Amino acid sequence: MPRVYNWQIGREMEYRFQTGTQKRQFAAVFNINRCIACQTCTMACKSTWTFSPGQELMWWNNVETKPFGGYPHHWDTKLLALQEAADPGGQVWDARPPTRAAPYGTFAGKTIFETADGIERQATGYIPDEDEWKSPNLFEDTATRFSPSGASLPEHSGWFFYLQRICNHCTYPACVAACPRNAAYKREEDGIVLIDQERCRGYRKCVEACPYKKAMYRPTTRTSEKCIGCYPRVEGTDPLTEGVPMETRCMTACIGKIRLQGLVKVEPDGQWAEDRQNPLYYLVHVEKVALPLYPQFGTQPNVYYIPPRWVPRDYLRQMFGPGVDAAIERYTNPSRELLAVLQLFRATQKIIFSYRVEPGPKTAEFTVDGKKREIYNDTVIGFDSQGKEIVRITVNEPFYERPDRFAMNTI
Repeated sequence: MPRVYNWQIGREMEYRFQTGTQKRQFAAVFNINRCIACQTCTMACKSTWTFSPGQELMWWNNVETKPFGGYPHHWDTKLLALQEAADPGGQVWDARPPTRAAPYGTFAGKTIFETADGIERQATGYIPDEDEWKSPNLFEDTATRFSPSGASLPEHSGWFFYLQRICNHCTYPACVAACPRNAAYKREEDGIVLIDQERCRGYRKCVEACPYKKAMYRPTTRTSEKCIGCYPRVEGTDPLTEGVPMETRCMTACIGKIRLQGLVKVEPDGQWAEDRQNPLYYLVHVEKVALPLYPQFGTQPNVYYIPPRWVPRDYLRQMFGPGVDAAIERYTNPSRELLAVLQLFRATQKIIFSYRVEPGPKTAEFTVDGKKREIYNDTVIGFDSQGKEIVRITVNEPFYERPDRFAMNTI
């Protein structure tokens, strides 16, 4: 079996296919700290792609509450248990200092590909039963405990948080590795993972193998389906896009401004090419403030999360790897450039390929936890795939006062 390099776990691993020849990779960053679980993203996706017979239990985008929730129910704890059973006590990270090739350190355990036999199964997994796909938010929004005296950062004694989930369009997708008919594939132009409906025979190997459970079976067509990354919008062929790449429906509908989606350049070995002025590259590889979900599974997911500040660190380290502490520190005390780039979230429907920051005046100075903080009203400018300016926004949110004639029943 070919060996590929997975930078998220800091080492080589076995995978069914060699790295492809794709040019760009679909990627996104979700800021968990801002999500209010309004489910606008969920309904935007549902009303666009999964509203037909046989898709009633199919949610390509969902927002679930952690630690109790999940769609399907307990998807992550079930797989973690399977991995632990296959490699008892071995699913740990190596404590060696991180390097450029292994920024989170090295995972010493086994990926889902390495705990499978490679014959009957290409990846360790399971097929959820029908009940587990129902009621995706059942018994959620329940904190771990009640604190009558209130709570304060850095960690809360009672806590929960919302986790936003779509297909991760992984660099090493388990669904692609598991499909015996090669119906699941990864597009060269943007790394979006699709299932060829003409080739699919509904064996559900992809449903079993996907660790994030984002491949789903549709009984009316007897095929499997999954998030298609809104590829007409990403291609720029959607009539709304005017020919330039545009973000997906779930991204553009987000009223909490927690999502930023883009396309990053890819090296021949499948790793992200250095592109300092791409906002996603900056957040993931320069500031390292956004982390992959369960990197130890080994699929190298391309959706990244800014972890919540108030959650116990041990829980977050299991979910996002050993980079959690540094990521939260950088988000809590952001650099001047990071504060500007964070303003780009949901500032435009078009995909931002690069940015530039223009310095502005200092507008605030204060002390937090003994550290001096200064705020500058810098301006961040985003550019599309053609290098054309598509957004210009300041760090300080503009304040508008409406005229008196609009005063009644308005804000």
